Amino acid sequence: MSADKVKEYLKEKGLSDTINEHEGIIDTVEHAAAEIGCSQAEIAKTLSFMVDDSPVIVVMAGDARVNSSKFKAVFHTKPHMVPREQVLDLIGHEPGGVCPFAVKEGIPVYLDISMKRFAAVHPAAGDSYTSATMTLKELEYASDAAGWCDVCKGWEE
Repeated sequence: MSADKVKEYLKEKGLSDTINEHEGIIDTVEHAAAEIGCSQAEIAKTLSFMVDDSPVIVVMAGDARVNSSKFKAVFHTKPHMVPREQVLDLIGHEPGGVCPFAVKEGIPVYLDISMKRFAAVHPAAGDSYTSATMTLKELEYASDAAGWCDVCKGWEE
């Protein structure tokens, strides 16, 4: 199970205390914010894209949307999400539990600057009932982030 794999992964990173298990489902930004008790913007949503026939993960604030021209400037291609039926095989997590932790080897994880306005964010942690609460430094470390990017719109004040 993905959540067990993520729990073990975060334990190895010394971050098992960041994990939260929920009674209610957290499969969308709206559900997660309601269950966690935070703003939708503080949810760190994890999206997977195909870039040059390989998956790439981008983690962004819950109120952000991918901007095609910004994405193309960074990744040199238009944003194309990994098809839902291929997410588990390519990423290693089921849709609804996709997170930047314990993903398949070689998949780069980028963090979008839309999250930099928060002290802590709440990414999923392997299934539709598990999340983590992390500082940005913890998220960067736990995800083995390839770096920060600016590929989103709609979140700016």
